[in-house]
Amino acid sequence: MIFEISASKNTHMKKYLGLIVVATLGGLVALGVNKLLTKNETTQFTQNYLAKYTSISDLPGRPNFVEVADLVTPTVVHIVTTSNPSQNQMEDPFGGFFGFSIPQGPRVGSGSGVIISEDGYIVTNNHVIDGATKIKVILNDKREYDAELLGKDLNTDLALLRIDEKSLAFAVLGNSDDVKVGEWVLAVGNPFNLTSTVTAGIVSAKGRGLNLIRDPRNPETQYAIESFIQTDAAVNPGNSGGALVSVDGKLIGINTAIASQTGQYAGYAFAIPSNLMKKVVEDLRKFGSVQRGLLGVQIQDVTNELAEKEGLSEVKGVYVAQVNENSAAEAAGIKNKDVIVSIDGEAVKTTNELQEKVGKKSPGDKVLVGVLRKGSKLDFTATLKSKEGKTSVTLTEKTENNKVLGCEFETIPREERLKLKIANGVRVKKVGDGSSLKKAGVPNGFVVIKIGETAVSTVTQVKDILENKKGGILLEGINPDGSKGYYGFGL
Repeated sequence: MIFEISASKNTHMKKYLGLIVVATLGGLVALGVNKLLTKNETTQFTQNYLAKYTSISDLPGRPNFVEVADLVTPTVVHIVTTSNPSQNQMEDPFGGFFGFSIPQGPRVGSGSGVIISEDGYIVTNNHVIDGATKIKVILNDKREYDAELLGKDLNTDLALLRIDEKSLAFAVLGNSDDVKVGEWVLAVGNPFNLTSTVTAGIVSAKGRGLNLIRDPRNPETQYAIESFIQTDAAVNPGNSGGALVSVDGKLIGINTAIASQTGQYAGYAFAIPSNLMKKVVEDLRKFGSVQRGLLGVQIQDVTNELAEKEGLSEVKGVYVAQVNENSAAEAAGIKNKDVIVSIDGEAVKTTNELQEKVGKKSPGDKVLVGVLRKGSKLDFTATLKSKEGKTSVTLTEKTENNKVLGCEFETIPREERLKLKIANGVRVKKVGDGSSLKKAGVPNGFVVIKIGETAVSTVTQVKDILENKKGGILLEGINPDGSKGYYGFGL
């Protein structure tokens, strides 16, 4: 069928066509103006961006982590721990009806650690080795060693181990204070017992506090320091104690925790800054415990609500709720309601940042504290004190980790154990005069393989057994001349 258009209909059609043409032209003009403006904006943004580089070839491309992974992986170790069976008792499933507990076998745990010196010093998290009676370190090349626990710090969740080996690959410390949000980082560790795992991400934030370390039931954690580096590099159970490194391969943190609803990686991981770790490790090596300098103030973050309540002129810094008596802060002239805004000229915005900066200091160190008081900026020099109120380190806190019952013990290197054809053992380096071992006839150089029915591999194990046992003791081992030896004595 053919449709014909009448003259009147044709007139209406022309009007409609005219309106369509006008609308179309208007749209095109608007589109053209928009493109012109967008082009100008894009061009300006591009010019500003490119101004940072001399040529297109200098533009940052996709990062390549092959070299840094090769460099760092040999410095990260796998740690396997065994806990004392006596500390692991399964509750009676019948609610105590039969009045006994069911003993379990030794519990095995695992984590990671970082070699920080060629002579075998290794840093890890305290929660990785907490309660362990035996600590085994497995290197990237599969060599295994029994490790000594030299010291630990509950307030930072760090521990220091050592193995008898020389010429080890070790991590080079970086400056965690210089780390910037947005920088690429690598996490290296042993998640789920998958050794030498490398993941990449960026620094998401700094100075994070999660309230993980402080335990109201444990007074030893009242000085807990939490100022974590947050990253989105994938970290899972087993990564604890492993390395967080910069793109140039330097150690900037010790991976410690994840934020997760399931216990598995959910996008947020946290590491202890390397500068704080360095202070803790140096103290553990030198003194056997951390010598922490304290300012002696009770503090809280300045929030908008607090600023309005206290009449503060700015919402920044750390509010001093109370200055402790006989503290470094009191002696310096700091008062209640002051707002600390800097330490040694570096700005502090949160309590976490303040605790980290002061936590890297020792008793007797002087710090310049910048405060706001009624709108005026004041500076005070505070001489930090120990928790005992002293301005000097407490040398008496250093422990003789290799001495037991007045005798000096030492672990045996792997090569020597192979020559002796033994899997474990601890040498009596020097028998103390008047000691129980001396009276029993134990010679210098005797290698203790077993104490009773328990095989020993480290001085820590020997210490735990001999210092906590009463009654008869039987030492089984190898005499300096290679013969088997058995020595009994009472405690």
